Amino acid sequence: MTRLTIATTCDILVFGGTGDLSLHKLLPALYHLHNDERLPADTRIFCLARRELDDAAFEALVERHCHAHIAAADLDTQAWRSFVSRLNYLSIDASRSSDIDRLAKRLAHSEGRVMVHYLATAPNLFVPIARNLAQAGLAGPESRIVLEKPLGHSLESALDINAAIGEVFDESRIFRIDHYLGKETVQNLMALRFANLLYEPTWRAAFIDHVQITVNETLGVETRGGYYDGSGAMRDMVQNHLLQLLCLVAMEPPVSYNADAVRNEKLKVLEALRPITGQDTYDKTVRGQYAEGSVGGRDVPAYYFEENVDNDSDTETFVAIQAEVQNWRWAGVPFYLRTGKRMAKKTSEIVIQFKPVPHHLFGTEGHANRLLISIQPEERITAQMMAKRPGKGMSLEPVEFDLNLANAFKQSKRRWDAYERLLLDVIEGDSKLFMRRDEVEAAWRWVDTIIEGWGQHYKRPRPYSAGTNGPEQANLLLQRNGHTWHDSER
Repeated sequence: MTRLTIATTCDILVFGGTGDLSLHKLLPALYHLHNDERLPADTRIFCLARRELDDAAFEALVERHCHAHIAAADLDTQAWRSFVSRLNYLSIDASRSSDIDRLAKRLAHSEGRVMVHYLATAPNLFVPIARNLAQAGLAGPESRIVLEKPLGHSLESALDINAAIGEVFDESRIFRIDHYLGKETVQNLMALRFANLLYEPTWRAAFIDHVQITVNETLGVETRGGYYDGSGAMRDMVQNHLLQLLCLVAMEPPVSYNADAVRNEKLKVLEALRPITGQDTYDKTVRGQYAEGSVGGRDVPAYYFEENVDNDSDTETFVAIQAEVQNWRWAGVPFYLRTGKRMAKKTSEIVIQFKPVPHHLFGTEGHANRLLISIQPEERITAQMMAKRPGKGMSLEPVEFDLNLANAFKQSKRRWDAYERLLLDVIEGDSKLFMRRDEVEAAWRWVDTIIEGWGQHYKRPRPYSAGTNGPEQANLLLQRNGHTWHDSER
């Protein structure tokens, strides 16, 4: 793979520069990198959008939104002013070549600078923007393009996007971002597995009973109803976030810690997923849609009453899947994937449930070791072991050995956000934490068969009350195998 230059001078162009992603995630992350003196010294940031705003109106918009997403303790007046001096706003329609030509004139005399094109836009704009960049001379060898998920709406659309983008940018300069891969605990999963001999010998079907991967949100669709109603939880969350987490759990040790070696092993996992087709979509999956209910003591409406959502929508806001990785290490181990909106609790976690000991010497039937990897709201790794209760006799109970990452690594400064780490990786040309073309396509190939099966056998999503843990059928999915969701045990 071509190694890209680490930027010493840099232009960052954010397409969709007045959208929620830009204002709530990207610009706050860039401010933190600026404040920590991580950005190349003369980095310029261009926010590009259709809205007609003068400089004062744009700066007021940025300040209002960014200040709401930056902790007060991290806001330094002088640092903020110098950060704002890096910002430039240009009103353009990026799908129009004439507007990109106007942008190119604004960027004249940028030879030798690394140019990062961050497409925080709808996927249908990826291809026209890339082609217009090439036509305007803005896709040179030191330019990189960042594509937000979802990459397309299906395998067919992903193939089209990848092919068209690949005509403009070679693979080493395409960064398909999944911000979950930038989270500290997710990266610690690899450290846990491949830097510690304690777990790797037992990380296989002979010792592991099942795996649970959950990404639940208490929020509804908020202002994203128009997008979400054409996407749903499967395309929005399973195809990227959950499958990437599954890959990190199930992958073999890479031959080295470089981008292609890591992604080669993730691809093998995706290709080993047992297809779920036809009637299996009824037996191995559950799709749901939230009805009215109460979340955090506040009454919330049903999904079909949300803004910009079809009143007769059959879009799923919840998915649970029993998956299987068909290879030597994992054959026969259920991988339970679950994601939902308007759930009882916001949580992202991976549960590795080990098998019980072969002989219960102390009468501990029903108890087995468990490893809990919590991604949010807290970043921590918890190992559940059996230990003797103080006193006479051998009375045992589960005890948690807890590694709270925030406490383990005492830092005088705040912890990095995932977008900070990933943006810096793009600037430095490091693609380990980004998805390769064949990964995205393999994930879509598996997901598309489930969506097709839903159309044949599973017409309507199951209703569940907002503020609960999803439809009852999701519990039955595990109970058939003698398992329960981790949160149902709390």
